[in-house]
Amino acid sequence: MAKEYGTVTSEVQPNIDELWDLYFDRHDPAVKNQIIAHYIYLVVSVVKRLMPQYMGYADKDDLLSSGMVGLIDAVNKFDRSFDVKFQTYATVRIRGEVIDYIRRQDWAPTSLRKKISTVQKGFDTLELKLGRQPQEQEVADYLNVPLSEVQKVLYQSHMFNLVHFETLLDQPYAPEPVAAHANEPHCVAEQRETQEWLQKLIESLPEKERMVVTLHYYEGLTMKNIARILKISEPRVSQIHSKVLLQMRKALDSDT
Repeated sequence: MAKEYGTVTSEVQPNIDELWDLYFDRHDPAVKNQIIAHYIYLVVSVVKRLMPQYMGYADKDDLLSSGMVGLIDAVNKFDRSFDVKFQTYATVRIRGEVIDYIRRQDWAPTSLRKKISTVQKGFDTLELKLGRQPQEQEVADYLNVPLSEVQKVLYQSHMFNLVHFETLLDQPYAPEPVAAHANEPHCVAEQRETQEWLQKLIESLPEKERMVVTLHYYEGLTMKNIARILKISEPRVSQIHSKVLLQMRKALDSDT
């Protein structure tokens, strides 16, 4: 069976490396569509990992659609001179597009942001006063609100911090900035500085907290898989994750 490299309609379909050769040589839309189809699994993988965290804030189909936008963008912009595997480059762009979509949903209006700020200040004030991390009930008593209100705001705060943190960690291995306006020199420098600063901050965390961040954000593992590796419960992993996010947010706010 002869291969026909000038088209994609041969009996023996070219492998992915051959498809890339064809695409870079001719920029044939049909070849590009085959490449996109081959890498759809990356979109599914990214959404599968992010979905449990954003359940209730985004529809799975919407996340898949935004992820496809990221994949198509990655194929359009990929260059072998990047000296990085396409899977790595595409995963960064897919994840970035999904996170951008979630961030644009405006699920944290001004009123909610004020509540989050109030509760976080309550924790900070009592921590200074008591010399330890306060319990949720103590914060509720201090703010004179029901415990359920504090717990609700803490959950929403976790989501708010999570989107913010995910955005900052959006492209640890990207050969170029994901944001369209971020090609400007000062944006690139600021982005690189933030990445380096975050890396130092992560390295300074206690071992278990550092492991949770590394395994989740850099290795792409779910909370369930992290729990198995660290031999602790999944709720405990989520607890550690929430605590790290709060610490990161505080550190970022104080640094700006």
